[in-house]
Amino acid sequence: MNTFVIPYNRHMPQSLQISAATVDPALLDLPWDIALEQWPAHHLATLPRGISRHVVRFVNLSGRIIAVKEISGIVARGEYDLLWELDRLGAPSVQATAVITGRTDAKGEELNSALVTEHLSYSLPYRALFSQNMRPETATRLIDSLAVLLVRLHLLGFYWGDVSLSNTLFRRDAGAFAAYLVDAETGELHPEGLSNGQRNYDVDLARTNIIGELMDLQAGALLEPNVDTIDVGNRIVERYETLWEELTARESFTVKERWRVQERIRRLNDLGFDVGELSITQDPTTVGQAKLSIEPKVVDAGHYQRQIMRLTGLDVQENQGRRMLNNLQTYITFSGKEKLPIELAAHQWLAEVFEPTVHAVPPELSSKLEPAEIFHEVLEHRWYLSEERKKEVPLPEAVKSYVKKVLINRPDEAAMLDLPKETADGFDGISIEDTTSYSQDDGFKESEEPVV
Repeated sequence: MNTFVIPYNRHMPQSLQISAATVDPALLDLPWDIALEQWPAHHLATLPRGISRHVVRFVNLSGRIIAVKEISGIVARGEYDLLWELDRLGAPSVQATAVITGRTDAKGEELNSALVTEHLSYSLPYRALFSQNMRPETATRLIDSLAVLLVRLHLLGFYWGDVSLSNTLFRRDAGAFAAYLVDAETGELHPEGLSNGQRNYDVDLARTNIIGELMDLQAGALLEPNVDTIDVGNRIVERYETLWEELTARESFTVKERWRVQERIRRLNDLGFDVGELSITQDPTTVGQAKLSIEPKVVDAGHYQRQIMRLTGLDVQENQGRRMLNNLQTYITFSGKEKLPIELAAHQWLAEVFEPTVHAVPPELSSKLEPAEIFHEVLEHRWYLSEERKKEVPLPEAVKSYVKKVLINRPDEAAMLDLPKETADGFDGISIEDTTSYSQDDGFKESEEPVV
């Protein structure tokens, strides 16, 4: 961090100091010689603010919005450094911009220092979200997203020390909820990792603070009175502990046991979490072994449906979309397509996996179920076969087994629904499972057969 000493005002006995990696000259145009709560309205951006023990204002600067918080110089520098380190580690947090020290007013009286951070676009404090008549089930997803944030920070060795809804910002993205740390004032970074005592303290503090904050919402008529605030507060403990165990449990598998990846994803889905990112790395200590790393994600209703529509143009149901996106992520990881735009990878997935699988069904059986449901059931069948045999079952083999043992016994759904044959044979939707198909050696199976 560079420090720029600037003679801000000739009447000031001290010079203003701006500490930042790079300095936006527009910072000099802000009235640093005035207490933040008294700043003129033309400098301010009208955005909802959360509850804070310090004075915080959103400010227009060079076509963007920054957040300015008045705080002591030592604390401001410490939080600035910590936020920069969290950003370097890829943590979900706001980004620090500058620390302003040496502030005095027109009479020479010392003013508090200021921490400047970038405003997280499209994010809202929890009170603003609850003021939008949030559904109870969506409110619990908000708590789940805070549990995900806390787990991710703890995995990085970050001890928060003041976990609460008030110190968190929440962002919607096509229905997704993501939580971001906005106040690191009491935080500590431990590269060697956290002790169980540190983690448990953070979790217990989160529970206590959340219960209090929800009770405050009820008192202000922003939360339905029949919501059990203690039960919701306990939820973050349960979700955190279960997610921590699922993400930190050591698991390795051979290259012939890739069906176990889907087993892990299933357990996360059963917990109500989706896979935001999935990575599998070769274990250098054991030949033929791989390690699995999964980043969780919490989403709201309709998210998967909208994502699949955007990526493929297909109109699918929510569960179908969920499974498609899970499988698409697995396909990208195993086939080495991480550098491709996701739209291109999705197109290749359709051409290499979905269409060949559906077309492998004999024409006389194609009206048994709609193509999306057939595809879903093929993938389900394959997963159970792989689990039963404790080895990867190639997708073409699973299709043949499914047609012979399952589909042939299905009633003709198209006839039952009185649908035209061309509609039944249409490409109406997708439902997906993890279907990674490999040859019996260690390489990816290159063929004209459907593979993932």
